[in-house]
Amino acid sequence: MARRITPSQFRSKMRQAQSKIRQAESKYKQAVNKLNQEIRTYNSKVRTHNARVRANRDRLRREIQKLQRNSSKTQYVTFRTSVSTVQRSYTTLESRAEAQAYDERFDRFLDLSEREAANSAAVMNVLDGETPEEQSESSLLESGIDDILKAISQDVFDRWHGALFALSPQNPDAARHFCTSARELLTEILEKFAADEEVKNALPDCELTQQGKPTRRAKIRFFFYRHGIADDTATSFVDDDMENVVQLFRVFNDGTHGSSGKFAHAQLMAIRARVEDAVSFLWSIITGSAFAAA
Repeated sequence: MARRITPSQFRSKMRQAQSKIRQAESKYKQAVNKLNQEIRTYNSKVRTHNARVRANRDRLRREIQKLQRNSSKTQYVTFRTSVSTVQRSYTTLESRAEAQAYDERFDRFLDLSEREAANSAAVMNVLDGETPEEQSESSLLESGIDDILKAISQDVFDRWHGALFALSPQNPDAARHFCTSARELLTEILEKFAADEEVKNALPDCELTQQGKPTRRAKIRFFFYRHGIADDTATSFVDDDMENVVQLFRVFNDGTHGSSGKFAHAQLMAIRARVEDAVSFLWSIITGSAFAAA
């Protein structure tokens, strides 16, 4: 026998049912709104990423065209060869990316690699007397890598800013002072975040120098390893990029720059930007920010 309910109980149950329907509709609308917001956010990121990629590629293309125009010049031969090595290394990296060898985690790494390839060509072009596309107006008392420097040590921060302070076209010793500090900075980063024994323990088959120490390439491979990445092409590009910066330091020591033995202001600023971006690139690999999914 069906249970009889009063009109008041019936109305109460109807209100409860209607309330549940309204709650369900509200949750559905919230879910739809959230999904639409995520889609809009994703599309925005895609548009931003694509615009950045186009800008990077356009800049790289222009710098390579200038490089080819000056390819017959005999000045800075060793550095010019290093720049060519970086371009070949990046072409190999790009080919693997186009073959879908990398997932979305590598998007930022590939963006930064393209910037590095353009930077290496840009410095060569500026040394050849070309007008730089991006004129740096940053203060000598500020640096785009200050946060990185402070994370390493206060001493590194102070020495770097001392080098920037001396970076003046009127200072005949500016290049040597700057290059010494930059070389020390790269060395200190590698030594602090890829200690020899730590690298050997993690990568027993790593490449060693004649002195039995892990090579720079091995330490770069170690940085990738810590983020669960093993990729020889990516490792090679980073190593070639760092070698290009080291070769840039040797340009300072050759004494072949300019008739007065000094670099012009635009050249000094381009060299500074090259080093700072390279340090930032290496740091993004050490910290893993280069592999963070968008």
